[in-house]
Amino acid sequence: MYKNLKQLMAAKGISIDAMAAVLGVHRNTVANKLDGESEFTYGQAELIQEAMFPEYNARYLFKREFA
Repeated sequence: MYKNLKQLMAAKGISIDAMAAVLGVHRNTVANKLDGESEFTYGQAELIQEAMFPEYNARYLFKREFA
């Protein structure tokens, strides 16, 4: 799970639908990635960081936490 990314999405009011629009994928794809069911590609992570979280380091945003 991407705890940092989810927390910052909530803090900035960024929805799964908005992130899906930036990536050009279905919202369920983003939800699955956020829940750790699949992984973001490097290109997707770079796009999200640049478009939505330019003030944050991608390594911080996409740090995975395992249960």
